[in-house]
Amino acid sequence: MLSLGLSLVVRRFALLGRGPRPQVFAAGVIGAAVLLSAAMAQAQSGTFSGSSDKAAVSTTDSNSSSYSSSMDFASTDSADPGVPASPAGGRGGQYDNRGQRPGLRWGFEAGGGFNAPVGNDIPYITWGGNLTIGGGLHLSRVFTLLGEYQFIADKLPGALVAAGGGDTGNAHINSITLAPVINLFPKSTNSIYLTGGGGWYHKSTNWNVLVGYDFYGYPVYATLHSFSSDQWGANGGLGFSHRLGGVYGDGTIKLFAEARYLWINTPPIGEPNGLGRTELIPVTFGVRF
Repeated sequence: MLSLGLSLVVRRFALLGRGPRPQVFAAGVIGAAVLLSAAMAQAQSGTFSGSSDKAAVSTTDSNSSSYSSSMDFASTDSADPGVPASPAGGRGGQYDNRGQRPGLRWGFEAGGGFNAPVGNDIPYITWGGNLTIGGGLHLSRVFTLLGEYQFIADKLPGALVAAGGGDTGNAHINSITLAPVINLFPKSTNSIYLTGGGGWYHKSTNWNVLVGYDFYGYPVYATLHSFSSDQWGANGGLGFSHRLGGVYGDGTIKLFAEARYLWINTPPIGEPNGLGRTELIPVTFGVRF
C-alpha cells in the first residue's frame, strides 16, 4: 500500500514538474518522500511494538505456568508418602501427644501423711507423721525406679515414757531406699500401682523432760536419754493415682495415695538399743511426675 501511494505521488509531481516551476516541483518531491518515510517508519514501529507486547505476554504466561507447575511439584514431593496425613489439616498432630509413647525421662515425687503401728511393735511406738521425697527415672509407662528419702516421727506410749523417767518421748526414723513403682493401668487416668523396696534405716528413741517455756508460752524439752541403731529394712504396698489431664490430654503430673507395710530390722528386746522389730503402716498422700 505504501509503495502504491509513493508511485502516485511521484507521478503527480512529475506532471507538475513539466510546468514553468521546477523548484517547486523538487521541493514537493522531497517533502513527499520525507512524509512517506516517516509514515513507513511509524507503521513498522507499531508492528514491532505489537509483536513485542504479544511476546512479553506469552513469556509472562509461560513463566507463571512454569512457576505454578514447579510449586505443585514441590508441594507433592514434600509430602512424605510414609507418613499419614494429620487429621484436621495437620494442626492436631502438632500438639496432640496422647498417641506418643514417652521415652526415658526423669521423675520426682513429694508427699506426707501418717503412720500406724502394727504387730508386736504397738507397746513401743504409737502414731505419728511422715514426710517423703524422691526422684528417679520413668523407664516406661509401666515401670518407674525411684530413690526415696523418708522421715518418720512417732510418739512413744505413755507407759514406756514413764518407765524411762521422761515427760514425753518420740521415735525418729530416717531412711534412704530404692523403690520401684509398677503402674498396672498406664493408659488410664485413674490407676492402681504396686510399690516397694528396701534400704538403709536409722532409728533413734528419745526420752525428754520439760525444762521450761519459751517467750510465747510453748514448752521446752531437753533430751534425758536416748539410743539409736542403723539397720536395713524393707517396705511394700500399693497405691492409687490420678493423672491430671494437661492442656492437650498429655499430662504427666499424678496425685497419689498409698499405704505400705514397713519392716525394720531393729535390735530385739534384751539387746543394746533394742526394742524389737519395728513395724509400721505409713500412709502417704502426694504428687508425682
